[in-house]
Amino acid sequence: MTDIARLHPADQKAFDQLLKAIPVWDGIETATEAFGLDSKVLLHAGPPFESIGTISKPILNSACVAAVFEGTAKDFEQAEAMIKAGEILLKPAQDYSTVTPLAAVVSASMPMHRVRDINNPKNCIYAPINGGSRPAMRLGLRSMAVVDHMHWLNDYFADLLAAGLTQQIEMIPLATAALRQGDDCHGRTPVGTKLLMDIIEGNIASGIIDTDTRKFIDTSASIFLNLWMASSKCIMMSGSGVPESSLITAAAGNGVDTGIQISALPGQWFQAAATAPIGRFDIDLPIDRGLPAIGDSAVVEGLGLGAMAIHLSPAQETNLADFLPDDYRTRAKHLMCGVHPGFGDLNCNLGLTARKVTDNHRGPIIGLGILDITGEKGRLGGGIYDMPVTVFVDAMQALGVQ
Repeated sequence: MTDIARLHPADQKAFDQLLKAIPVWDGIETATEAFGLDSKVLLHAGPPFESIGTISKPILNSACVAAVFEGTAKDFEQAEAMIKAGEILLKPAQDYSTVTPLAAVVSASMPMHRVRDINNPKNCIYAPINGGSRPAMRLGLRSMAVVDHMHWLNDYFADLLAAGLTQQIEMIPLATAALRQGDDCHGRTPVGTKLLMDIIEGNIASGIIDTDTRKFIDTSASIFLNLWMASSKCIMMSGSGVPESSLITAAAGNGVDTGIQISALPGQWFQAAATAPIGRFDIDLPIDRGLPAIGDSAVVEGLGLGAMAIHLSPAQETNLADFLPDDYRTRAKHLMCGVHPGFGDLNCNLGLTARKVTDNHRGPIIGLGILDITGEKGRLGGGIYDMPVTVFVDAMQALGVQ
């Protein structure tokens, strides 16, 4: 494998810009308020679908849930008909400076976390509020229980978060503290969630006294994830727009294809057919029920954390040990640009580049939840997705430089 010190000047420039980013959570606003999202446009994870007929079933389910939640459709049947007729459009969330987990779909009136780069206020990334341990949209189930939870989450719980967000919260120090205590900032985030919610509760005069809300918080270890996804994307985007740079600025799957974007070619997706993550099912179902890679949470590994820093999370490393490639402990060293000083002595190698992937013939490994391809059972388990090198080769060919 190539040496980490060998970095193309354009990638070095993009990485230098990346190092300057200071992401902060500084507000909650709806998609309409943030960027004028129309009520008949829904945002999904991953690259665009080739056609309406290729939409993965979990995302189609979530789109129907979102349409009913918005009041655009009276029921799931009408919602599906409107989607298939092109009356409701599905578009990639990352093309709207938004990231969304697994099969979760963003709609116009949903309150979203706003993460902004202090050093570049125009670099602003959004993410929906994580649905936690209850019937969450990210699981891709078509159910009124999901609609009901979305109303509670985006009304009462969103108001609670907004009340506790009395000043901007720097995200890198929170992530660093979480990593030091065993999180990987993707597949495992209970420490980050507790640190975050302790700040929110500390800013509410009466604390959080509602027992139902307390139970939701205490059983929802992934609340931090959506905010860190937005933060990861914000950091990556600080290196966008550098001519000839192959720094990765988007990484995701839609349950059919996986895809990336690079710094020098903003907004251009490079995608290929995805396979399902390799992992362990929690439900007794055949392996072919696993949906191909899905979710914008791959931006966490695109930055360099998650499974790319799994050695910092002993519990996660042990849990996924049977599915990790032999070189998993050295892959980040060879594929990333360099160490980010903001993470102190953790020596986190960040900044994935298509050049290094093509030179090393290895892609990033992504820790992902595995959903049911039929959209019937939701989450089946968790595993590791070894992203194909082909999308990075395609990006380099489009770049047309060495």
